[in-house]
Amino acid sequence: MFPLPLLEHASSSVLPYVNAGALVALLLACCLAKFYRKRRDLANIPPGPKPWPVVGNFGGFLVPSSIQRRFGQQSASTSAVRNAIVILTEQADIYGNVYSLFVGSQLIVVLNGFEVVKDALSNHPDVFSDRPDIPAVTIMTKRKGIVFAPYGPIWRKQRKFCHTILRNFGLGKLSLEPCILEGLATVKTELLRRNEESGGAGVDLAPLISNAVSNVICSMVLGQRFHHEDREFHTLLGLMERGLEICVNSPAVLINIFPLLYYLPFGVFKELRQVERDITVFLKRIIAKHRETLDPENPRDLVDMYLMETLAQQAAGEEDSGFTDDYLFYIVGDLFIAGTDTTTNSVLWILLYMVLYPDVQDKVQEEIDEVVGRHWVPSLIDKGSLPFTEATIMEVQRLTVVVPLGIPHMASRTTEFRGYTIPKGTVILPNLWSVHRDPTLWDDPDSFNPARFLDDNGELLRKECFIPFGIGRRVCMGEQLAKMELFLTVTSLLQAFKFRLPEGLPPPPLHGRFGLTLAPCPYTVCVSTRS
Repeated sequence: MFPLPLLEHASSSVLPYVNAGALVALLLACCLAKFYRKRRDLANIPPGPKPWPVVGNFGGFLVPSSIQRRFGQQSASTSAVRNAIVILTEQADIYGNVYSLFVGSQLIVVLNGFEVVKDALSNHPDVFSDRPDIPAVTIMTKRKGIVFAPYGPIWRKQRKFCHTILRNFGLGKLSLEPCILEGLATVKTELLRRNEESGGAGVDLAPLISNAVSNVICSMVLGQRFHHEDREFHTLLGLMERGLEICVNSPAVLINIFPLLYYLPFGVFKELRQVERDITVFLKRIIAKHRETLDPENPRDLVDMYLMETLAQQAAGEEDSGFTDDYLFYIVGDLFIAGTDTTTNSVLWILLYMVLYPDVQDKVQEEIDEVVGRHWVPSLIDKGSLPFTEATIMEVQRLTVVVPLGIPHMASRTTEFRGYTIPKGTVILPNLWSVHRDPTLWDDPDSFNPARFLDDNGELLRKECFIPFGIGRRVCMGEQLAKMELFLTVTSLLQAFKFRLPEGLPPPPLHGRFGLTLAPCPYTVCVSTRS
């Protein structure tokens, strides 16, 4: 027997650990009870892989398969490194084109194939046009802006206003062409200089393309362009890229299951908060400068027009219109990030494919030479006369799909869809990758073949199932701008330069890097003038 004082000392020192363990066990039991109760309440939802308690399918096939094999977990995918988008597409072979997943206790329904995606987003827009309350996104966007804001009258009013103003400043019009070409002139000059300095090691296209693309949206939204050597602007573009990467490809993705992780004072969680702060300071400083120099008689850009509309709404006593300085900040952030990241990565994918398929590059250049020549700058009016060039751009967009899962949608009310019950609040993922790789729609869908977008007469063939910008009421607002930039950038650069990989370097893998968008893995190219 132990002496009584020793027992008393032992019990007092062990008690905090016992209490802590009991508390953890109680919390775990509550989570498990909530999880299984919610599963019982979700009757007739689409089928799907069995989720693990608490973490959902993060514990199943969404966990890297090397870890699954270590613990004996089997899944539809058994290779050590797999692309999550391919895995999501493969699940449709097992569970059907409408199936369920769980992230934590959150139900997610994945839509595969064109008919299913079109049916949901085009035929049921009032049900599937909302945006989910994803913790990581909500923390940073406060559910405001254009891209991530919930569907409703305020969002419709904000989107309509921004679309109208951007059109006034050239969106989708020939009047914007000089702005795009101005940036491309800088890209061409810098490409030659950096290529010569590299000594054959190649040039990283990403910062030059990103700067040129971003300056187009900056000229429309912020009324100014930034020099390619502007350190602060270059830092901002890097912050945007890093923030998106952290949110998707780091432990920070767990914020969506445990939101309090966002506030951890270390690691990627701390870095993400700093990225958010730095971007906020940059954009708010520009908005404040616009407010100080606003001339209602001579509005310079979207920010000026929005500030004027805000004043008008306040004067009319419409306090619930949503037009506030705070909302403007999130709109600018949305347009700035979405208008840069998607188009930049599309251009980088196209140029990468030109390097990997030099015969296609040659054919595009031959068509440009024949229609435009070597000495005239390509213009949007040449678009209809360059069908193979257009088909090549479209084929790369089909294969890469820079927003492969779209921006998540949400069911705004409980509904019946394709024989299943979709509860209110369900996250909806339209798998655009599956649409563009569907063998029933595309012959040999994994091969690169621009001719699939040409008819027997060599004319451009437009297909309803080609939807790289999405479909329905949430279709990308910048679709026309992106098409203009892609066409002018690709034709201008291929008219001027021959692109190839540096000697001795293997081509980059084509699986890409998944952030908000699917970006190509880093690569460099050597350029030589064609004149």
